Amino acid sequence: MIVRDLNEANQTRRRVVSKDWESTRLLLKDDRMGFSFHLTTIYEGAELPMHYQNHLESVYCVSGEGSIEDLATGKVHPIKPGVMYALDKHDKHVLRAKSEMKMACVFNPPLNGLEVHDDTGAYPLEAETV
Repeated sequence: MIVRDLNEANQTRRRVVSKDWESTRLLLKDDRMGFSFHLTTIYEGAELPMHYQNHLESVYCVSGEGSIEDLATGKVHPIKPGVMYALDKHDKHVLRAKSEMKMACVFNPPLNGLEVHDDTGAYPLEAETV
């Protein structure tokens, strides 16, 4: 059994901070669950073009409001508490935060821990571990 406290994890290298977001990675590849689980904050006003070429992702909005734009179709979907989206086709997208958003995220394959987006908006398949 794995038990982790978010407040404690926030004080370790499991908390990764970038310009427009921060993410605490509670489950990672080394945990051998087959996925990683993160609690991520998207800062108000952030506009994040992303394209997870190496990972599938599912995201659940816990708090805040924004939108996600599917760049293949141009369709914009509102994001608010209770909304989930899944990037099941490595979808190119733009996530926009109208207010600060708290998101619960699952990645497959799992992340190692210290990933940040590269120039294409993706996470590398392998990165430094926590």
